[in-house]
Amino acid sequence: MDSSHAMRDAFITRFGGIYEHSPWVAEAIFDKGNAPDDINQLAQAMAVVVDGAAHERQLALLRAHPDLAGRLAVRGELTQASTDEQKSAGLDQCSHEELEKFQTLNKAYTGKFGFPFILAVSGTTRTQILENFETRLGNSSEQEFAAALAEVHKIARIRLEKLEEE
Repeated sequence: MDSSHAMRDAFITRFGGIYEHSPWVAEAIFDKGNAPDDINQLAQAMAVVVDGAAHERQLALLRAHPDLAGRLAVRGELTQASTDEQKSAGLDQCSHEELEKFQTLNKAYTGKFGFPFILAVSGTTRTQILENFETRLGNSSEQEFAAALAEVHKIARIRLEKLEEE
């Protein structure tokens, strides 16, 4: 393997999970020769790739996200980043009633919009998340698609900042 392939592989390994199950974002950055060292510039470049992607690709990115306090979390099948993020908001300590409420809201939300509810949960409480959930259920499809993408970008930035600290 030549050094450019090794550099690409290393970049994808490091940044391929910034957008949930969507290494194509990091691949596009590297392949365009647009791999800045600065985390802020990298976050911006990644957001530009996502925002410039076709609607179906953006929808696939949204659908790659897990439900909050959903079945995957209960079964321990989330990515490590998602597990850490949900734990930081106390979603791993939901009461039975809270879990039922999350599952009811998850089902209603996904049924209405066709993708899971996405919120950058770091620094929030379960109560705040549930309030946000209920409010956003009233959005139009267009409003919610834009809101979900904005949240995905927030999550990506948080993940990049965490990587930089490591």
